Parts: sequence; structure tokens; C-alpha cells
Amino acid sequence: MPLGDRVLIRKDEDKKQTKSGIHLPDKIEIPTLTGRIVAISTKVENSGDYPLRRYDRVLFNPKHAIPVEFEGDNRLFVIPVEDVVAVFKAGEDE
Repeated sequence: MPLGDRVLIRKDEDKKQTKSGIHLPDKIEIPTLTGRIVAISTKVENSGDYPLRRYDRVLFNPKHAIPVEFEGDNRLFVIPVEDVVAVFKAGEDE
């Protein structure tokens, strides 16, 4: 569980295909800045300032992201809650 004003996010996989269906070579990817919240610090969860819940899909600024290697998952990042710039509530984007 993250400490302080932080959340743990599993970043969405980088896309290998554009929306129009063009497949990209292996070395070219469309960077994604979206992911799902895996865990929220107690401080953020108890604060009424942030409408974040586990499994929410979020858009985030990766500038201060700290990568976390856990059980072979290399898409986990701890980020300051201030770097979450948008929340797509579960069910709204699917």
C-alpha cells in the first residue's frame, strides 16, 4: 500500500495499433497515460478531497511516477495523487 499522498496504478498497455487500424512496428508505440488504481494510501482514501476508488480508470501525468517491479508486473507505478488529472469511474468507459 502506498504511503502519504500517493496511489498505486497499473498502467494500461501501450498500443501497437492506431484507432484507424494501422499496425505499428515493434519499436513504435503510442504512449499511454491511463491505468487502473490498484491501491490508495490511507491518507488519500480518508481525505474527502479526492474522488478516487480502487479499480477506477485514471489519466495521469507520469513525470513523478515511481516504477515498481512486483511479481513480474512492470506496469505498476506509485504516483503522487496530484498527478491524477482525470478519473473515469468504473463502468463509465466500457
